[in-house]
Amino acid sequence: MAHGHTITVLHETGCPPRYYLPAEDVRLDLLTPSDTHTDCPFKGTASYWSLPDAPDLVWAYPDPKPEVARIKDHYCFYAPEVACPRGAPCRDR
Repeated sequence: MAHGHTITVLHETGCPPRYYLPAEDVRLDLLTPSDTHTDCPFKGTASYWSLPDAPDLVWAYPDPKPEVARIKDHYCFYAPEVACPRGAPCRDR
């Protein structure tokens, strides 16, 4: 569903590191936009996408706050097995 060449890592208080993949590395054709939106005081408003058996599996910030502008057009997955693979350049924050 996704294969990241360049991954942006965000560290959030109380959460595991979050790995954001650029849109070109995500199979967006397999995802369906969700009606779910959440607000984060640090990143902005998130939009979500689903698979048929996995609602709201993926999220992104279409218009992130300036402090995290580099996650614009990047997608993050609710999946504990997502990790920054060896050999992939991760931009840590």
